[in-house]
This record gives sequence, C-alpha cells and structure tokens, in this order.
Amino acid sequence: MAIPDPRRLLKQIPSRPGVYRMLDAAGKVLYVGKAKDLRRRVASYFSRSLNQRLQAMVAQIADLELTVTRTEGEALLLESNLIKSLRPRYNVLLRDDKSYPYIRLTVSDEFPRLAFYRGPRTGNDRRFGPYPSAGAVRETMQLLQKLFPVRQCEDSFFRNRSRPCLQYQIKRCGGPCVGLVTAEDYADDVDHTIKFLEGRADEVVEALAQRMEQASGSLAFEQAAVLRDQIATLRRIQQRQFVSGEGGDLDIVACVQEGGLTCVQVFFIRAGRNLGNKTFFPKAPEGMDGPGVIGAFLAQFYADKEIPPQLLVSPDPEDRDLLERAFSEQSGRRVELRARVRSERARWLEMARGNAMLALKSRLGSQTGYGQRLEALREALGLAELPERMECFDVSHTGGERTVASCVVFDGEGPRKADYRRFNIEGVTPGDDYAALRQALLRRYTRITQGEYPHPDLLFIDGGRGQLGSVREALEEAAVSGVTLVGVAKGPDRRPGAEQLWLSGRNTAIILPSDSPAMHLVQQIRDEAHRFAITGHRKRRAKARTRSVLEEIPGVGPKRRRHLLRRLGGLQGLARAGVEDIAQVTGISRALAQRIYDAFHQASPLA
Repeated sequence: MAIPDPRRLLKQIPSRPGVYRMLDAAGKVLYVGKAKDLRRRVASYFSRSLNQRLQAMVAQIADLELTVTRTEGEALLLESNLIKSLRPRYNVLLRDDKSYPYIRLTVSDEFPRLAFYRGPRTGNDRRFGPYPSAGAVRETMQLLQKLFPVRQCEDSFFRNRSRPCLQYQIKRCGGPCVGLVTAEDYADDVDHTIKFLEGRADEVVEALAQRMEQASGSLAFEQAAVLRDQIATLRRIQQRQFVSGEGGDLDIVACVQEGGLTCVQVFFIRAGRNLGNKTFFPKAPEGMDGPGVIGAFLAQFYADKEIPPQLLVSPDPEDRDLLERAFSEQSGRRVELRARVRSERARWLEMARGNAMLALKSRLGSQTGYGQRLEALREALGLAELPERMECFDVSHTGGERTVASCVVFDGEGPRKADYRRFNIEGVTPGDDYAALRQALLRRYTRITQGEYPHPDLLFIDGGRGQLGSVREALEEAAVSGVTLVGVAKGPDRRPGAEQLWLSGRNTAIILPSDSPAMHLVQQIRDEAHRFAITGHRKRRAKARTRSVLEEIPGVGPKRRRHLLRRLGGLQGLARAGVEDIAQVTGISRALAQRIYDAFHQASPLA
C-alpha cells in the first residue's frame, strides 16, 4: 500500500540534515537513509524514474519517520546505528556487532600479565590492537612467549602457586609466581614486549645486541647464545609481520562482487605491523554497485570502532567527503580515505582485492549448508564471531583396557582430518575417564602453547559439567585462556537429538530443538570424535591381542617360546598348565615358570 498523496507529505518535511525511515503497512522498516536535505532526498523517490529495486520498495511505503540532526555527519552515524538495530530489508546489512579483540598488559601489577581482551578500555592497563580475530591475538601472544617470558596466566592461578608451572618448564615464562626471576629482569621483558607491540622492534634488537656483547665480553657464552637466538627470532617475525615502507596505522578495505554476492576484505596495519585480515559478506540489495556497498559498509563498520588516520579503499566509496568528515569528528583527528594510490600502496590494495575475490569464489563454491550450521551455532552459543577452529575430545576403552583419547578438528570449511590426533593413555586408573581426558588435554595444549598447532576458539567435550570442570583445570595448568568450553551431555532419556549443551560459566544447560542446524553440527563434531576414538581403541586393542603374553615376559625369548608352545599345546594349553608342568620344559627354571604362570593368571589367556 503506497502513500496516497506524496506531495502533501513532502510539504511537512524540513529542508535540514537528518535520517528518514520508510515503513510498510505493518509498521516494519523497509529502508533507512540519511540526507543533507531531507525534503529533497525524500522527494527524489517520488519524482524521478527509479530502478527496479527502488520501484519495488516505494510501492510498499505506507508511512515515513524522520529524525532531524545538526549535521550530515551526525545523520551518517545515526543511520549506521539504526541499520544495525533495525536491519531493514533494502539496506546493506553488515553482520558485525562485536568489538574486536586486543592484547592487554596489566601494567599496574607488580608482575604485569599479557592477556586476550575484548571490551572497553578500563583502568590504566595498556591495550594493543585491534586484531582481526581471536586467532590473530593468540598467534601474536605465542610469538611473544618465545621472545619475552612474560606471564599469561590468570591472577588467581598466579597468586596460589607453590612451584613453577608447565610454562616455566618449557621456557615460556620466567616463573615470577615463585620468585625465579627478579623484578628488574621481568621489567626488562615487559619493556621489550611493549616496544615490540608498539612497532619499535628495532630498539629491542639494539638493546638485546648490547646485552649479548656484554655477556660475550664477560665470557657468559650461554647467556650470549640465548640473546643471539632471541634476536634471530625477532628478525624473522619482523620480516613476516611488517609492511614494507610503512610505519603508521591504517586499514586497507576492498570490496568485490560476483554471482549476486558481495565480499569485503579488511587488512589491519598497526605501527607498521600487519595484524591480519578479516573477511565479510554483507547482505547488499540487488542492483547496488561496489561504491554504494563499500560506502555503507564503512559507515556501519567504523560506527563504534577506533578509526586509524588513513583508510585505503577500493572502489572509491559514495559520499567519501562525508565519510571523512564524520570519521574525523568521531575520532577527534583527521581521517583520510584514499582510493587512488600508487607504488607500494597500490600493490596493497591489489592484494586486498585479490584476497576478497579468492574468498568470494570460495564462498560461491562451498557448501552453503555447512556455513548455515556454523552461523546457527554461533547464535546458539552467543559467540561474538564465527568460530575459526573447533576441537572435540572423546575417550574410548573396553573396561579400562587400552584407553585412547581422540581430538578432531573442524574449521570454517568442515573437518580438517590432517589435524586429527589420537593419544594412547597410560598411567591412569583403568576406567577413569576424567584422568584420561586430563592427560590428553595437557599433552595436546602443551604442544599448542609451544606453537605447534593453532589455538581453537571452541572446545567440545563429550560429557557434562563434571568433565567441564576437569577440562578447565587442565587448561589452567597449561596456561591456556580464551577458549570457549562446551560440554555435550546426553539428555535424560539418552535419545539422539535431545543433547544438552553446557557452556563453561553457565549454571543452566542450552537445549536446542532436534531439528536445529546448530545441534546437527554439534552432533556431527561429537560423532566424529567418537568414531575416531573408537577406531583408535580397536586398533590398539587388536594389536595388543595379536601379541602373546609370552612376548612381554622378561627372559622368554623366541627359542623358549617355541619350546613352551610345542610342549604344552599352544597358548590355551600353556594357560591351563601349572608351575610344575611349565618347569619341565627345556630351558625353563622354577623361578621363570612361576613368572610365566603369574603372567597368564593375571590376564586373559589370549590377552
């Protein structure tokens, strides 16, 4: 139902900056727009020829709501916030309502801590970032652990230590919790960490080089070798992370369109360091071109985020001058948008466009069903972003025999079978699944903290709250943080599809419908971990049962085994024989016969 008399409505609209909202007959917002002159902009929808998309929208307009602002920049920011909250059908929609992660350094502590952080600036702590994803933060923190052993453990863990933890043993922490590093040496590591994160790595290299020369001059060659290795590692990181010819802060934003989809790629450069990139697939109305999409994307993306002084963009967005004014007003300093660049910066933009096109082609060719399940899981668990890497653990045994734990890995495209791992569990009470799970986690996450594998965003455990508590303790011991823990417990009647999800920190379970796409993905991951664990356990058990108990008895070699089996009629006969019968076999003493008898009567005859 269209507005009956648009001319009468237009007379009531002021010629001032502001935001307009177009509503249908049910009161639902169809479109949100901003204008320097509200009357002129709204009139354009009723007084000129429109494309097919706008014609369809105008035919549904039943009412109009206005908000007058002081400046066009204020209107731009209000428009972005309204689009995010109302999600109108005919606007470009960016699904990015999260804050970006940072690295936080608690400088007010006696022994400052490096930590993953997402949220507003608080207190006197230092923040470094933003980073494009949680994975980028964890990768940087792992690199820092190799360079400067600054603690990353929780304060509650730090204050209650009586002996050094695993991180000290693998040389990822100096051990300040138990006084194994002086305050002065720790402060030097903290200072080097700050300089590195601020992009002043050359100063750190110079300081380390001076200390290396002093150590060498004092004949402290072991210390000099450690400093030499630190310098070499720092140089390798510089070569990988730093952008040639750039020392400041900027973002690189490129937008491409194909096959009815739109992809935007954002690269984050801070203090000359490439912190990584993030891919977005905004929902754009049919017929909207690249300049319109990227203009709407920038307005929404930076509405509530810190804006660097420069943005390199491709293509040149609509209303570029307006965006520059609004961003400058928002950040309190000049912000420049540049689309026409040359030399090195032109190559950066081309790199961003190439990455955007690669991601778009991958999305077009990927299985949309998996992506929908992944998005449903993000919403069900209340995650800020799509998980980039998920791991699931399970334990399998038969009556406690030959216990095997499995770890399966899923990412944004599905299972990563090359990253699957199994763990043969030893030294725990047979049937103690808690201890078996703890051993597997410590072995897995010790190697993760050493940088051998990427950090997961989500960790699934086949079990309920009890298993989650055991897992949480194991992760604390391995100094792993920032991982969302989810227990997958069977429902009251243990029926498939009735599983309960226990999130670490929640007192109530999340119960999803049996037809929920999120539940289907959880079941797929859990079942894969179960299959992988059972397969490993059966192989291990079968291998053990193809070996004779005789092979495990000291002093019984191939020749004596042949005599025993020939004289007593195979394993079954040997198992039924007494000590005296066994001792009559050539080469078997009374003491050895007793050991053989004991071995067969403490295990299954075929074990």
